[in-house]
Amino acid sequence: MFETLSDKLDSALRKLSGQARINEVNIGNALRDIKRALLDADVNYAVTKNFIEQVRKKALGAEVIKSVSPSQMIVKIVFDELKDMMGGKQVDLNLKTNRIPAVIMVAGLQGAGKTTFAAKLALHLKKRGRNPLLIAADVYRPAAIDQLKTLGAQIEIPVFAIDEKDAIKAATLGIEYAKQNARDIAIIDTAGRLQIDEEMMQEAETLKKMLNPEEILFVVDAMIGQEAVNTAKAFNDRLDFDGVVLTKMDGDTRGGAALSIKSVVNKPIKFVSSGEKVDDLDIFYPDRMAQRILGMGDIVSFVERAQERLDLKKTEELQKKLLKNEFDFDDFYAQIQEIKKMGSLQSLISMIPGMNKVIPTDQINEREIKRVEAIICSMTKEERRNPDIINGSRRARIAKGSGTTVQEVNSLLKQFAEMKKMMKSLTKLDKAGRRITAQNIPIERLAARR
Repeated sequence: MFETLSDKLDSALRKLSGQARINEVNIGNALRDIKRALLDADVNYAVTKNFIEQVRKKALGAEVIKSVSPSQMIVKIVFDELKDMMGGKQVDLNLKTNRIPAVIMVAGLQGAGKTTFAAKLALHLKKRGRNPLLIAADVYRPAAIDQLKTLGAQIEIPVFAIDEKDAIKAATLGIEYAKQNARDIAIIDTAGRLQIDEEMMQEAETLKKMLNPEEILFVVDAMIGQEAVNTAKAFNDRLDFDGVVLTKMDGDTRGGAALSIKSVVNKPIKFVSSGEKVDDLDIFYPDRMAQRILGMGDIVSFVERAQERLDLKKTEELQKKLLKNEFDFDDFYAQIQEIKKMGSLQSLISMIPGMNKVIPTDQINEREIKRVEAIICSMTKEERRNPDIINGSRRARIAKGSGTTVQEVNSLLKQFAEMKKMMKSLTKLDKAGRRITAQNIPIERLAARR
């Protein structure tokens, strides 16, 4: 979402490289470009103006450390201001209560992704040892209840719903059900509308008054730009919610909402969601997001996601095969499935420092992965284990079965052969005679490279 903004900020900051010192003229030119970049990204005007003034004030008043260039000092100042603009520090859910269940109320407009987020949050809490219950209080949209039940079945978390169009009754009975069934957290999916109206707000206020939730989370679609900020302000004026959830962060819009919303409503962003899968939910860290916006990547989040979602046993088995040069298409296919667990390729590339410069995320076509999967799935077991036996007639059959062309099958076979050669060359002996592979790098060392 922040690719264009990142490029423009990088261009503006590069103008300061090579400068012996910072002065009114060169910092003024750079800040003019930064201001334009932020406004183009749909950041709130008042927020942008304050940001620029803070950077100017700190830049002209900063004492440049001898070991740091003026341009590096400005990057540090811009980073600090971006981080502060988005909240400064990560804020956890407020679940420190003696009440069982703790109640989390999810609010927002229809179409923002409330129902999907409720399920994602339930899975997030389940992974951390909690025992959540999902309560369907969006009783006006029939598909909402069905959707929540489907998602609940996927993540093996129960969903409480009633057949009456009474959100208050659904919520109160759901909390009683949670108490009786040892569910320590109740996540209530409330009703939304296509736009803010008095009836929806009144119902939300009544639910808040009756349930006294530990957390009210406002879910907003990051793709609607400044309207996300306006909607957040309207909800906050009525509900005084505790935190914001930004959904659809994998979209190609300008992303200004993420930078503006904290400053406007003075409530922390607690989660960001960047996909449709139930595990596509990330805790929001202002410092990590600022790093990504400035093109520094986010290795810590990358490593955490790998630790949480990848099967380390499978990785070790793959390493042994690589050492013996026994890597085949079955292993290749398994690795694709492991990588897909970590989320979209766009989000992964944005986490690796500098990778978005090498592979622009707008050039990534995830349908290419599906094409590769289709070709591999059209091979026989023997062909996957021993690609050398794939002759002309076999290639024609594989192409037909996968809905691709013979040329595309040939291309994949060639790329796979080249990849095996590269992997073999990466596996070498060090001075002590011990084999070294990319997989030997401990996860702790990767995290330390931040």
